[in-house]
Amino acid sequence: MAEGYEGATIRKIADEVGVSSTALYMHFQDKNGILLEICNSAIRELLERNRAIAVKPVDAVVRVRMMLEAYMRWGLAHPNAYHLVYCAPRPVSAGEWPEETVRLSSESYEIFSGVVREIAAAGRLRTGTQDSATLALWMSCHGVVALLIARPDYELVPAEELIKTTLDGLMHGLVTDWRWRSPLWRR
Repeated sequence: MAEGYEGATIRKIADEVGVSSTALYMHFQDKNGILLEICNSAIRELLERNRAIAVKPVDAVVRVRMMLEAYMRWGLAHPNAYHLVYCAPRPVSAGEWPEETVRLSSESYEIFSGVVREIAAAGRLRTGTQDSATLALWMSCHGVVALLIARPDYELVPAEELIKTTLDGLMHGLVTDWRWRSPLWRR
């Protein structure tokens, strides 16, 4: 599925999940239904991660960083689903995203945006608005993940270092009083 929506064939999907093509058709009407389920499953997983992190009793800046790190690590651990959901163009033949998919995606983004809103409301943003900061954070991390997936052999520095440098740079650049002291990072 790294070839995107059009490159995903029933055979490739069946091989990836370890079942026969016939078995897939017993549960799904067509390729669109299969790929939609992959997208919804991926978005649901990210939504659950955001929900769990959003309620942690730690500073909002730490929660935002944790959400971004979880997003990047999830994308790198699931490159095919990530590419399908966030990188591959959706063909006209697939139609509009169903209401459920849009709802899941919006809810996940709103949870993340809500934690950034806490930072903005406390006057801790160095630049931008809550909306521009939310988008800049997400888009920056998306760029790193998308390029690492698209160019796995083009690694000038280890992915771990790149993730840490990206997150530290983003937080230092956008938050006035950012200090990363969590022992969780020293894994």
